Amino acid sequence: MGKLLAVALVGIAAALAAERLMAFRNRLNASREIAPVTLPNCRLIKGIETGSEDIDILPNGLAFISSGLKYPGIKSFAPDKPGEIFLMDLNEDNPRAVELRISRGFDMASFNPHGISTYVDRDDTVYLFVVNHPHQKTTVELFKFVEDDSSLLHLKTFRHDLLTSVNDIVAMGPDSFYATNDHYFSDFILMFLEMFLGLTWSNVVYYSPKEVKEVAAGFYSANGINISPDRKYIYVADVFDHNVHVMEKHANWNLTHVKTLQLDTLVDNLSIDPHTGDIWIGCHPNGMKLFYDDPENLPASEVLRIQNILSEEPAVTRIYADNGSVLQGSSVASVYEGKLLIGTVFHRALYCEL
Repeated sequence: MGKLLAVALVGIAAALAAERLMAFRNRLNASREIAPVTLPNCRLIKGIETGSEDIDILPNGLAFISSGLKYPGIKSFAPDKPGEIFLMDLNEDNPRAVELRISRGFDMASFNPHGISTYVDRDDTVYLFVVNHPHQKTTVELFKFVEDDSSLLHLKTFRHDLLTSVNDIVAMGPDSFYATNDHYFSDFILMFLEMFLGLTWSNVVYYSPKEVKEVAAGFYSANGINISPDRKYIYVADVFDHNVHVMEKHANWNLTHVKTLQLDTLVDNLSIDPHTGDIWIGCHPNGMKLFYDDPENLPASEVLRIQNILSEEPAVTRIYADNGSVLQGSSVASVYEGKLLIGTVFHRALYCEL
């Protein structure tokens, strides 16, 4: 009887493990292949060689680009090189990426930038918020952009127990923001178990000097976050659930769920066209290829545009798709006046004229 019970328990455990493995592969879209969608006027951006994970473009056409992310489980072409912030002026005929100098006193050696967001104050001061992972911890760094000097002046470091594994942020003021925690745990092994078991413990946090609180929860892995042009709605990408959540923002900064748009790809960062309200998304068609470093089977890139997300039938258009031969692991797509920037987790960046 004891042996039969042991065999039964082993069988149950094996069946559960097999079910979890299948669910994990489905969340990663492990079997998906994509057909190419090309754009005619594109070029790789010179000088960006180790990623361009997030991009934020000011209303005047200045684009900030975070580069050099070292993220657990994902390859890096320069694991010992500190991260960088680049600037591109999209008003130029032939825009180029220029590395911004960061003020003395900031720990550049451990700089590991992830998501970014800008905020322009009433006096036209430009603040840049940067998610940072020094020594695989999480902070949010606040910089002031000094345009005349092409530099960033470090002002403050934000830390909090609720900012455990921040992926992306969207600035609400000069010292306040919404942030996504893509995992509940910060330890790599526990993060993997969280993904494998399909735990929905990821969340969105609101941070201000007066209060810090969880405002949305129940995500597999909350990733990109942004705000509608009228500032009434917050958009949250759940990368492993393949969808975008629309959340209504209230006066007390709480969020309530409005709708969810389901897609067939792993959605990363969200960028908003300020004129049309369209959402541009850098996506991973097959997440398995992103995590498993195979030079014969490169991680692909995909860019989607969502129009009229609040309507009953939003329009979803594939703008760009590549099998990794040009661009590997797209994470963001941002537009300005007919120009498109596509960034990646660890690879190059692409500039296109639409």
